[in-house]
Formats: sequence, C-alpha cells, structure tokens
Amino acid sequence: MKTFFDGIFVSQKSLEEAGIKYPIKLEYYKTLEEENVEKNFGIEIVKTEYIEGSTKVEAKEVKNITGDEKKENEILNLLIKNEVTPIGVEDVLEDLLIQEQYIEKQKCKI
Repeated sequence: MKTFFDGIFVSQKSLEEAGIKYPIKLEYYKTLEEENVEKNFGIEIVKTEYIEGSTKVEAKEVKNITGDEKKENEILNLLIKNEVTPIGVEDVLEDLLIQEQYIEKQKCKI
C-alpha cells in the first residue's frame, strides 16, 4: 500500500546552486507491506522536472526500512527538509543507519 505523505518544490536557492533553470517537484510517499501481523514500512520519492513544456519523472522506492511507523515519519520529514531526490535516497538512508548504530554503541558505553 502506498500513501501520499508530502510534496515540495525544490527551493530556488538549491536550483540556482545546481545551475538548474526549471522547477522540480518532489513527492514523498509512505509504503507498507504487511505479512501476517508484521508491518514493514518503506518510502518512495517521485521527482518531476518541468522542462520547457514537458515533464520528466523519476522515482525510487525503498522497502522494509523499519517496523515502526513513527520512525518512518521521522525519516520522511528529514528527507523533505533536505530535499532528498530519488537518486540520493539510498545513500542518505545508509548514512542514517550508520549514525543510529553509532549512537546505540555510545549509549551502551555509558
């Protein structure tokens, strides 16, 4: 199941820094796969570029990120805040996982 979470247009500042002269819209979706009583939450990002009267669409879905919907919402809010696109989502999620593992290790040392 896929549910719309939020959508944004990439900021003008970010577009200018990248040398892009057309608008880009990012849509963020929550995904859910249920197996018996277990829930597996994921995300999908859809990027739409509006180039001279035409559109180019790119999408990426990442499944089974977490079993916690609250955590999924936190991740989606972070992706939106940082204007993460489909091409960068896997790297960002990997960095988040590494950071979480580091924090957990530090908690164990205290």
